[in-house]
Amino acid sequence: MNQLTVAQPYIEESEILLEDLLDQESLDLVVFNDDFNTFEHVTSVLMKVCKHSHEQAEQCTLLIHYKGKCAVKKGSKEELKPMCEAILDAGIQAAIL
Repeated sequence: MNQLTVAQPYIEESEILLEDLLDQESLDLVVFNDDFNTFEHVTSVLMKVCKHSHEQAEQCTLLIHYKGKCAVKKGSKEELKPMCEAILDAGIQAAIL
């Protein structure tokens, strides 16, 4: 009898590496609202730590205030961890999600 064989699609190694890279960069640095920090302080910290422009930092600060949180940066855990620690050190609630 003849056996039916199904051809497996060929996936190049570069495609697999690209998928791994995209997975690594899919985390968000999220900043949360609180009742203690001023708009100016949060804006300043986002500009310093995340290298946001003044306008970008202000818009994130407004989202944090009105929505309760905002993803301020996207990247790998290794990239986001020092930023998260710097934001926490500034007295602002943040997490990598």
